[in-house]
Amino acid sequence: MGSLVGLLLGLGLLSIWMARDPGRLHMRTRPSMLARLAETIARSGVQGVTPARLIAASAGLGLVVAMSVLAVSRVLTIAIAFGVLGACVPTNLLRSLCRRRRRELRESWPEAVDNLASAVRAGLSLPDALARIGERGPPSLRRPFLTFGANYQASGRFPECLDRLKAELADPTGDRVVESVRLAREVGGTDLGRLLRTLAAFLREEGRIRAELESRQTWTINAARLAVAAPWIVLGLLSLRPEAVEAYNSAAGLGVLASGGAASVLAYRLMLRLGRLSEDERVLR
Repeated sequence: MGSLVGLLLGLGLLSIWMARDPGRLHMRTRPSMLARLAETIARSGVQGVTPARLIAASAGLGLVVAMSVLAVSRVLTIAIAFGVLGACVPTNLLRSLCRRRRRELRESWPEAVDNLASAVRAGLSLPDALARIGERGPPSLRRPFLTFGANYQASGRFPECLDRLKAELADPTGDRVVESVRLAREVGGTDLGRLLRTLAAFLREEGRIRAELESRQTWTINAARLAVAAPWIVLGLLSLRPEAVEAYNSAAGLGVLASGGAASVLAYRLMLRLGRLSEDERVLR
């Protein structure tokens, strides 16, 4: 009886606490798969690709790979495994494009900020200075700023054009630059040139540190990729001889392949996560 009373008392206190401040128990929902794919596509800089098209391309490539492996090995479980690997190729390709574009933008932003500071110092307005980057800025940044200039000439709405520019850039450094320009536009003042020069110097230093850390982490990433790919390369070579992989044509063989695939994915993600964490810690230091 005492336990029941204590339980009811605890539930009552919990209900009172939830009623007073329900926002504390609000759980952040993770973005959906389509939202994550759309973000990856935006960061890669690829035009004309939608999440639906990416999913369709992944499914089609996976089906083609699975049918090809099935025709060679005549083992359904191996065909399914390689079909899943083939379906992951388009997404991994987009992620590699994201990494390459992020490196290019990281090298281009200091020059773009210098051009913006020079234009402001020459007496140009902020919209004209931003549009000028599309003409004389780094090649990797010209297209978004040209689009910004065209949008501003068409609408004349500076905040909305900045939002479109930030969405098209899809880059953390671009977000900082855009928000700095927005704040300078709203607040005003004469320290914008000094702010931009300081930001350019900071971006150069950050880019130098991150490039050095990435070069040190390259061997870890390459080792992870080799560790993941090696068993599947061996399995692919064995599948050229159907009698050597006949043991996989069963439920037990499917379980072995599934457990091996799960272990490979977990090991690869863990090594990449550890590499990113060590890099972030060194940057903070």
